Amino acid sequence: MNKKISFEQSPWSYYADFVLYPIALATGLAVLLLGVPALNWSLLLAAMIGFLCWSPVEYVLHRYVLHGVQPFKRLHQEHHDRPMALIGAPTLLSMLLLVVVVYWPLSFALGTWLSLAATLGLTSGYFFYLIVHHAVHHWKARPGSWLAARKREHAIHHMKGVEGWYGVTTPFWDKVCSTQHHDRSH
Repeated sequence: MNKKISFEQSPWSYYADFVLYPIALATGLAVLLLGVPALNWSLLLAAMIGFLCWSPVEYVLHRYVLHGVQPFKRLHQEHHDRPMALIGAPTLLSMLLLVVVVYWPLSFALGTWLSLAATLGLTSGYFFYLIVHHAVHHWKARPGSWLAARKREHAIHHMKGVEGWYGVTTPFWDKVCSTQHHDRSH
């Protein structure tokens, strides 16, 4: 008998994102505020750029990694097959990746404080994505609202045969890259 491995998380593990990320963001902000002798506009700019960078990162990761690279593709397919299941990246893994892939390389180029500000911005974007992605699967939305549009586009993304609507928080990159709705059957 071939038993399929499930990537579903326990509720404790899944909802840890919604507790640990605010703690990590608040801690990072406190370190920044207490560690920098005088806050300046460059730190705010770095945080804003980090936040804005999340959007193209979200699109690229979703389109090319979660839909193209194993084992992520297999894990993400289970999410498509069971959209109400509690499936997501483990919190500590995603936090570790933010430190190793974002903060650490930036610290060599920008120094401690600018890289921390940029990483906090990007992490804020990721946390926003986590909330929106959870909401599109588990919350009701007022008709005509921003969330209703996100729910509709993400539901299309989950339809069999559809390649498109990779943006969860915004349709911007789908429009730029012409991936609003590509159906493999046509």
